[in-house]
Amino acid sequence: MLTKIQITGNITVETGMHIGGSSAFAAIGAVDSPVIKDSRTNKPIIPGSSLKGKMRALLAKEMNDKVVSPDDDCEAIARLFGTAKKDKVRASRLLFSDMSLTNEQELRDAGLQSLTEVKFENTINRATAVANPRQIERVVRGSVFNLDIIYNVENVDEVSEDFKTFSEGIKLLQYDYLGGNGSRGYGKITFNNLKATVVTGSLDEQIIQECNNTLSL
Repeated sequence: MLTKIQITGNITVETGMHIGGSSAFAAIGAVDSPVIKDSRTNKPIIPGSSLKGKMRALLAKEMNDKVVSPDDDCEAIARLFGTAKKDKVRASRLLFSDMSLTNEQELRDAGLQSLTEVKFENTINRATAVANPRQIERVVRGSVFNLDIIYNVENVDEVSEDFKTFSEGIKLLQYDYLGGNGSRGYGKITFNNLKATVVTGSLDEQIIQECNNTLSL
């Protein structure tokens, strides 16, 4: 029987976050580097690919013996995130959804006119001292996004270990950053209210309790 576990919760943006969108058709005077937005609502989003890619990269630095391509990641990472290695192709057990903003009204009530901010930055040519100003759009501090990830159970004996790996990825990301310009203070996030729920199939109650205990650490 196909069993799926849904991992839900929230991601709170602790410092201005920039995950870039397209500026190919920006008008003169527009922001140089806009954030990615939902084309229907024009509200900022966190792409599932951004979260998945950053989490995998951090886990690879911690768990791999040496720097390798994603297709050569260690077993614990490969079975969670998948691999396209020839003759060893395997699907990702984790399915990441794009994340939408959930607390727009709270931000409006706090007096914000916009759900994003524009940060002005300069790069200085050391030889000529000429400044090169630029405008970077950021998701504002305090924004909250919904987290929705599906974990496909392929081996019951590996579920608890997989959740420990996933939880380690969450911890590493909270001590790193999401998006660009993290060394300049952008993109600090926290995960909150994480919960694992069996949504299709069945799983021993003790295993799902272990998963939730792991997520709560």
